Amino acid sequence: MDMTPKEYQAYVKQKAPKSPIVKNTLLAFLTGGAICTIGQLILNGYTGLGLDKTDAGTATSVTLVFLSAVATGMGLYTRLARFAGAGTLVPITGFANAVVSPAVDFKSEGLITGTAVKMFTIAGPVIVFGVAASVVYGAALMLLHG
Repeated sequence: MDMTPKEYQAYVKQKAPKSPIVKNTLLAFLTGGAICTIGQLILNGYTGLGLDKTDAGTATSVTLVFLSAVATGMGLYTRLARFAGAGTLVPITGFANAVVSPAVDFKSEGLITGTAVKMFTIAGPVIVFGVAASVVYGAALMLLHG
């Protein structure tokens, strides 16, 4: 079977299942919005308990990471992601899921060579480039406002 790249692309397009893009977009929007709404409710709760805005924001972030990690460990976050798709990639909960999920998947390989090594497989590059970008940004600010 000898095909040109153009013929191959046409063949793949013909055979590939049609993606329900409107449905997927709506589910992602609603799920991401629901996660953000839960975060706002948690923030309001901490503020109502007397925390100032900064401390309430920190406590909310910690709570969302904790809830996401527990949901991932119980397999609930994965089921939600299969249903809602990109809506579960809301930064803080998606990041917690990206750290915990490989740790759970590779726990059978042992604590060190499985869980510890694989935990940052997905999140590691995000951390590295985030720190690097922060250093560059901080250096630029220091030089400009020095």
